[in-house]
Amino acid sequence: MADLFSEEWMQSFKEQWNAESELSDALAKINFNSVIGYGFPGEDQPRGVITIENGKATSAGAYAGETLNWDLRASADQWNKWMAKPPGMMGLGTAFTTGKIKFAVGDYKGMLKDPRMAGPFIKSFSVMGRA
Repeated sequence: MADLFSEEWMQSFKEQWNAESELSDALAKINFNSVIGYGFPGEDQPRGVITIENGKATSAGAYAGETLNWDLRASADQWNKWMAKPPGMMGLGTAFTTGKIKFAVGDYKGMLKDPRMAGPFIKSFSVMGRA
């Protein structure tokens, strides 16, 4: 298995993202476009980035200075736990309030209030587990 958020891992995540209709098709219905970074707390920048255009992942790899719409941070242990057992809405809410997941960029509360985005966001954790 490739290192979490490495170039190789992000490419696999991109393939899995596009293969999961509950994620890519659901986001396509709302014309979701975003550049999402993933990484660890305390680091200056994310490790990996994925670009989404109309719900589909169009590029992915190591972070190279892209302007981010979302920048998600959690410990490696926490990411691995979520990939093994994806959180539900309550689990994610608890993780946010306790600081287990941090949004360096992005409107977490706004996203959760929009079920068209919240459901696919939750689904992205199980997709990560297949990368």
